[in-house]
Amino acid sequence: MVHLVRHPPVTKAWQKRCYGQSDPGLSRDGQRMIAPLVDQLAALKPDIIIHSDTARTRAIAKPLAHRLHMTSVANPLWRERDFGTWEGQTWNAIYRATGNAMDGMITDPEYFQPGGGETTRALMKRIEEAVRTLPSAGCVVIISHGGPIACAKAIQQGSSIQDLAKLIPSTGSVTTLRF
Repeated sequence: MVHLVRHPPVTKAWQKRCYGQSDPGLSRDGQRMIAPLVDQLAALKPDIIIHSDTARTRAIAKPLAHRLHMTSVANPLWRERDFGTWEGQTWNAIYRATGNAMDGMITDPEYFQPGGGETTRALMKRIEEAVRTLPSAGCVVIISHGGPIACAKAIQQGSSIQDLAKLIPSTGSVTTLRF
């Protein structure tokens, strides 16, 4: 069983911004979500705890691992999409500068690179690799991001890459999948 956790909300200064692989901290609300998430995840008795290696995922992985007397494993394959030069900009500024170009993430998944970053297909391939490396048995907790979790859900459900936007979970949520 694999439990995918999307990190809690990031700091207010980064909300409504494209942050991708940038590493903003958690908001006050996000910080308040850590303890209940750790309680919820500890009850699952995971055999392994994986996080994407960003501060916002480590904020859950480290206290969870400490609680369970384990170590967590940082795996950059579970990072959010690389949005290139878009990172740090507001979504409104990106839209003003590019118009509907951001639709290319869905309509042209093979070639469209937001801000010169990662294509949707490259993100999907990265998550396919990450899923292949998971243990075949036991309970796995992965603290990650919206894009990678959507990709994992698409892989598990056999969904189209065009469905990814609909598969992005809310911040602080837990998605359970069986591969």
